[in-house]
Formats: sequence, structure tokens, C-alpha cells
Amino acid sequence: MAATITIKNIPDDLYEKLKKRAAANHRSINREIFAIFEEAFGMKSFDPKVFLFTARSLREKSRDAWLTQDFFEGDKNEGRQ
Repeated sequence: MAATITIKNIPDDLYEKLKKRAAANHRSINREIFAIFEEAFGMKSFDPKVFLFTARSLREKSRDAWLTQDFFEGDKNEGRQ
């Protein structure tokens, strides 16, 4: 039987961070809390298929983004006058 936990008085800023993290991971807030617990207690199993899928998705999204030396030099020198 699964246990039920109620968390009260969550500070607004913490709740907003949790909500943003859940949205970024395409999870409900409840599922995101499970993921955080699993990660914190070392219960999360590594799935190579999920890892590869995520890596390939990120590569596909960034296909047209080229980082050049000029890009890095511009960022390093920005604000240095």
C-alpha cells in the first residue's frame, strides 16, 4: 500500500521553482516530487534508452546552432571596455 504525504506551507518561491521544473520535465508537480525523492535517495535507475533518446532529441533541437570562436570571444569581451 502506498503512503500519502501532505506538504504544508511551501514558500511561494520554492513552489514556483518546483512548478517550473515539473513543466520543463513534462511532469505533474506530484511526479516531479517523486523524481526528486528518487534522485535524492539514489533510487532512480539509469535507463540507457531514455538517455540516448534525450541526447538525440537535444542534438536535433540544436542542429543549426553553431558555436564559433568569435561567439565565445564576443561573450568574453562583452562589457570589458
